[in-house]
Parts: sequence; structure tokens; C-alpha cells
Amino acid sequence: MKKLFTLLLAAIMVLSLAACDAKHDAEYIKGNGKVLVGITIYEPMNYYDEAGNLTGFDTEFAQAVCEKLGLKAEFVEINWDTKEVELNAKSIDCIWNGMTITEERAANMSISVPYVKNAQVIVVKADSAIVATADLIGKTVVAEIGSAGEAQIKGEDANADLAQAEYVGMAKQTDCLMEVKAGTADAAVLDWTLAKSMVGEGTDFADLKMVADLELATEEYGIAFRKDSNFTAEVDAAIKALVADGTLPALAEKYGLALAPAIAG
Repeated sequence: MKKLFTLLLAAIMVLSLAACDAKHDAEYIKGNGKVLVGITIYEPMNYYDEAGNLTGFDTEFAQAVCEKLGLKAEFVEINWDTKEVELNAKSIDCIWNGMTITEERAANMSISVPYVKNAQVIVVKADSAIVATADLIGKTVVAEIGSAGEAQIKGEDANADLAQAEYVGMAKQTDCLMEVKAGTADAAVLDWTLAKSMVGEGTDFADLKMVADLELATEEYGIAFRKDSNFTAEVDAAIKALVADGTLPALAEKYGLALAPAIAG
């Protein structure tokens, strides 16, 4: 019993120290002179252009915010499934990669003001006869592990039809598209923001399409920092300034995205 009490006390002390440390996140990050931005390759948010340069809405957005704060944005590719572990281990300072805001994430991390609207959509082959979620009962459906798309298939609020599909989790949303293209999956559930840029005529996945007029869930993106981080408020202030000077609306137009109502004005 004494040993158990000692272990519990040690755990409480570790959590308390972590919370205290997060309250000085701004000082820690500014002391390094840069923000370690955790991303995955996910067009149009963060991706490499034909010249091999990292670009995208979130890439340019992060650079603009960091410039406002007098810091440098340094991008770090992460495993999306372990993003919170990397954040808390300080391998990165934030998750800035089209991350859907959820109650669970808001409880475990400090999240910025919502900045972009999104939805979950279903992608199938261009010649597919699938027109509704009911058509996917018993079929193979893929989604990125830990994503909002996965939550539509196996979460507490999963779509009733998709919950009856054969689900296969993938490491990245682009992997999901490749599975559908190869015919090893009947459909993929993923972000509208990605699908609109990567699916259809003139893209690498010209033989795929979004199921017309079918959105499973609307959501908003946010930037995640360590729980209780005092850096979040500084980023929110920079975002507000970028909206006011027209930078963020121009970026949204450039990438064909819609700003979240909270900042759109």
C-alpha cells in the first residue's frame, strides 16, 4: 500500500510539473527562437510542390503567424497517430496540419481559435455506383488512423451504415486514396479539404471522385499546443491580426478553403 501511494504521489507531481511547465510555453519557445511545427504531408495544408519545396495553406499560415511573433517556423514531419505524444515530449511545439477540433482533443491540449471549415466526405472510383452510405454496408472502407474520418466509421458517433463496413485503418489519408485507386478498398472517408485538391480531373487521382452531395460531418480545424500553454493566446492574437490585414483571407482564397465563422467576420 505504501509503495502504491508513493507511485501515485510521484505521478501527481509529474503531472503538476508538466502543467506548470506548459504555463511557461511561450517563454520556452521564444527562448529557442523558433516554433517546431508538427505536420504530415496532406495537400492542400502541407505538401511539397514540383520543385520539392514545402508549401500549402497551413505551411504559409504558420510562417505568417511566426513572422508576426518574431519567430521562425521549423516544420517536423510526424506520425499522426502519435501526435499528442510528440507534442508532450517537446519533439514539436504544436500540431498544425488540418487538425479537427474535438471535445477530447480540447480536453487534452490547448487549441487555437478555429480557422478553417471542413467536412468528411466519401471518395470512390469515378465509375462507382456508390451514391449513399448504405451502399457501403459490408464493403471495405479505409480512413486515416486517429482521424475524423475514422470516427465516422468506428467512433461513438459513427455513421450507422459505415459502422457495418469492413474497416481498414491507414497511416495517411493519401494512403487511403491509393487503396481506392488500386481497388483494394471500395471507398475512403477523408477530409473535403484534401479530396477537393487531390481527386478528380487534373489530379494524380483523376480516376476517383467524391460521392456527390454527401457530407458526413462538418467540423473546424484548430492548432494544438500543450495543455494549458500560454503560447496559444499569442498565436490567437497573431491570427486575428492576419485576418484584419487580409493575409489569411487571401491565403484561404488561394487554396480554395473557407475560413471558420469565428474569424471570418
